[in-house]
Amino acid sequence: MKTNIHKILATKYRPKNFNELIGQDIMVQTITNSIKLEKLPNAFLLTGIRGVGKTTTARLIAKAINCKKKFILNKDNEICTCKDCDEISDSRHLDVLEMDAASKTGIDDIRELIESSRYNPTSAKYKIFIIDEVHMLSKQAFNGLLKTLEEPPPYLKFIFATTEIKKIPFTIISRCQRFDLHRVSIQILFEYLKKIAKIENCKISDKALILISKAAEGSVRDSLSLLDRSIISQNFNNSEIDDQFVRKMLGIADRSKTLELIKFIFEGEKKSALHHLKEMIDEGLDPSNFLNDFLEIIYLLIRQKDLGEFDSDLSISEAELANIKDISKTINIKTLTLFWQFTLKAIQELSVVSNQFLSLEMIVIRLIHLKEMPSFDEVINKINQSGENLDDTNIISSSTQKEDATTEKEKNIKSDQLKNIIQTKTEPSIKNEDKENNKAFLSINNFEELIKIASKEREIELKFDLERNVNLVKFSQGKIDISFNENLGKDFIRNLTDKLLLWTGKRWIISLTKEKGQKTFAEMNIVKKKKLIADEKKGKIYNDFKKNFSDAELLKIEEDK
Repeated sequence: MKTNIHKILATKYRPKNFNELIGQDIMVQTITNSIKLEKLPNAFLLTGIRGVGKTTTARLIAKAINCKKKFILNKDNEICTCKDCDEISDSRHLDVLEMDAASKTGIDDIRELIESSRYNPTSAKYKIFIIDEVHMLSKQAFNGLLKTLEEPPPYLKFIFATTEIKKIPFTIISRCQRFDLHRVSIQILFEYLKKIAKIENCKISDKALILISKAAEGSVRDSLSLLDRSIISQNFNNSEIDDQFVRKMLGIADRSKTLELIKFIFEGEKKSALHHLKEMIDEGLDPSNFLNDFLEIIYLLIRQKDLGEFDSDLSISEAELANIKDISKTINIKTLTLFWQFTLKAIQELSVVSNQFLSLEMIVIRLIHLKEMPSFDEVINKINQSGENLDDTNIISSSTQKEDATTEKEKNIKSDQLKNIIQTKTEPSIKNEDKENNKAFLSINNFEELIKIASKEREIELKFDLERNVNLVKFSQGKIDISFNENLGKDFIRNLTDKLLLWTGKRWIISLTKEKGQKTFAEMNIVKKKKLIADEKKGKIYNDFKKNFSDAELLKIEEDK
């Protein structure tokens, strides 16, 4: 009595000729041409991710070069049923040996292989060794292959398959003809799965097939396995498999719901965002899949915001596309970039926590607070706008321009001086305020007036610093931009802001900057006096005096008071 043995779709629909191999057109063209022209390399090296057809391609090559009828190279879909092709398809051909390097990694296994290569093929034209996962071989095993690979017998061919090409020594790669099998696109996978579903009489929606194609990440075998799983899950219901069922099966969130969550995050709606996330978790959300989908949406938003467009994708509906465009209008590119970096970090953190769902909630909360944080420019603008009304702190801004290289001594000196940048405001006592109520506030219109007032008020130390250690950059009402030298007093900022408040009745902002600024007031006075002396020496009075007293020198000029 015969029993029907179920074959999984990945085995049932394994390509039997090159025409059935999908998504690898360039590789197929190159290999078929080399076989037709009989210009075969000593060894083929096939590399690519899981499930793209490496082992299948190896068997097709073995069939193509050993098939006497050459049906496998025809452009039509006719399948060869000769003895050699059938035996190779079933992995029972005496001259085509398949070896799994994951289980046979040592030099002894390779020695046995090389020993058998000395004998001619029994029935086929070529003796072929297919080594799968070849990167698993030991260093000694690779070295044992080198000589045979370089100068094999004319009847011997090697076909290597690997998912990790970087682990294979360059000495091996250089002796092979390498073929890279690429990930299969979502579009090609979708069309392929649709054809398979039709053959299997499976009722499944296009949206469901698109989700499966995307979840397979370019692997044909993975896509067929997921389709097989979907068919078995719905086998007894005899109903159409829709996208909602596939989402639950895979733990994938509905993209429209993810977009809704992103909207709540951008709007700062904490309760709505957490409630929405809870609903998504209850529907079977997988945290890892969700964060990857979240990253993809952030990427689409950045592309839309920065370039105004992004590549068309089968998995994006018109409604979702419109939603992405609307959201991109309400957020700036800097925030989106921060979200991208933060979500990447969150994916790494996800693997070290036991309760991933609690971690998801914390991620959403942190993203909301991240959105609420003002940018650096906004902080500076706010300080500048409200500088005159600050009641709690003095904020002294510093230029963010790149600094030149500075010696350790200068850095230590300046770090002491910059301790005054943020300091607690010291208000005059109530008694002092009462004394000053009857005193009219002064108006200071320029830097020279400030120095004169400091001198008049007998603020000797402050006057000394203003004249000799401060370089004026800009002076305006309520704000003074300055640069300084290493001799500036540590308490200069505090003293100046307190005195300006006392003299003018309002709080001033003192901004330290890296700009060079003017010369110090003392230096400008020296230059001014030198110019006066030089001008006077050109005059008649000095020259007449010099004729009578040749040793005389003009040392100083005093202005009339």
